[in-house]
Amino acid sequence: MAGNSQRRNRRTSNKKGAQVGSGGKRRRSLEGKGPTPPASARKGHVQNRGANAKAKLTARRQVARRGGKGTSEMVVGRNPVFEALRDGVPASMLYVQQFIDNDERVRDALQLAADRGGIHLMEAPKPELDRMTNGLNHQGMVLQVPPYEYAHPDDLATAAFDDHEDPLIVALDGVTDPRNLGAVVRSVSAFGGHGVVVPERRAAGMTAGAWKSSAGAAARTPVARCTNLTRTLDAYRKAGLTIVGLAADGEAEVGDLAALGGPVVIVVGSEGKGLSRLVGETCDFRVRIPMPGGAESLNAGVAAGVVLYEASRRRASR
Repeated sequence: MAGNSQRRNRRTSNKKGAQVGSGGKRRRSLEGKGPTPPASARKGHVQNRGANAKAKLTARRQVARRGGKGTSEMVVGRNPVFEALRDGVPASMLYVQQFIDNDERVRDALQLAADRGGIHLMEAPKPELDRMTNGLNHQGMVLQVPPYEYAHPDDLATAAFDDHEDPLIVALDGVTDPRNLGAVVRSVSAFGGHGVVVPERRAAGMTAGAWKSSAGAAARTPVARCTNLTRTLDAYRKAGLTIVGLAADGEAEVGDLAALGGPVVIVVGSEGKGLSRLVGETCDFRVRIPMPGGAESLNAGVAAGVVLYEASRRRASR
């Protein structure tokens, strides 16, 4: 009995156990990791950062209201009406006084309206035009300009990301002259920018004067309107844009700021007061334009053009 027990124990102890295998890891390691993901899905890649920023802006835009519409406007007088039609200011209705003296200016304005199309002609008695214009000297001609459809600030950056470009945006702080706004729109268009942002209150809007100053650029360069400029700039920063403010006492010169070559918002203040305190504190950089000639300041249109040129030059050299 003892011998049989010992033999059984030896057989049990000498029995070969289960081998520890790789669990298929070696086989899977030979299979490779599959195709390389696109650049927009690779963490740290510039296109991935752009895709993430675009996603953030899209999420904000889904809960934010649109930029809204401006108010309709009347252009009054024979010369102003002719110039507005000649310069491409949008118009929906041209009112002409009954029995008006058909001089050269009237004929030219009517011809321009007919050539453009989409402008309704309405003959009205003088008392009606007086009422419409609150007694202004309309000279028998009134042009109705429809409300401007503003973009949402997020739309400007999203459009740039959609085109795989770094956003280049100008924001205006306290600029109240529509002609300056039009000049800025023209500069943004000329240097490949993606749009202009203006506050709703205490700021110039897209009036007929702004359209004329833009020399047609307003038809292809969007203008966005925001409720609070400081919050809008902060949202741009969270989306990856650098906020650069122009100030006479800026810490650096425009030509030394490498950030202008990337996604950027250029903030321009009024000619007299410059940037407001809160907007200035929101900026990542405050830069100055060197002026050897001794001028104290530049108007918004000229200042924006100088900085936009530098941004465009840096982008072209990349």
